[in-house]
Amino acid sequence: MTTWIAPTPEALRDAPSLHLSAGPAGSVDPDAPGAPEVEVGMVLADGELYVRAQRGTTSQWYRAAVSHGSGRVRVAGETVAVRFEPAGPEVAPAVDTAYRSKYGSLASFAVGGAARAATLRISPA
Repeated sequence: MTTWIAPTPEALRDAPSLHLSAGPAGSVDPDAPGAPEVEVGMVLADGELYVRAQRGTTSQWYRAAVSHGSGRVRVAGETVAVRFEPAGPEVAPAVDTAYRSKYGSLASFAVGGAARAATLRISPA
């Protein structure tokens, strides 16, 4: 399980979304120039933080996150340097369940085939 210092696992669980930017994680200043942020829904599954690109692996932010492997997320008033890692298909059922639990009938944006193929695990850098 990933150890998050800030934001707390409770804040990650309760926040409706996070802001993500891919690229050098040297600065976690949200006002620093660099990659644009994108707001995405996120879930915790088995203690790990996951996001999915609704448009799948061709999504610009997804490709940037995979290419850079690092960046930052902003959630619950905290900005944290992170690593992005494509998640394997073995986590798909747990992540699907987490999205359905968190977003209810709105979860369809994240549990379809294209989004499922574009699942990223996010961990603190």
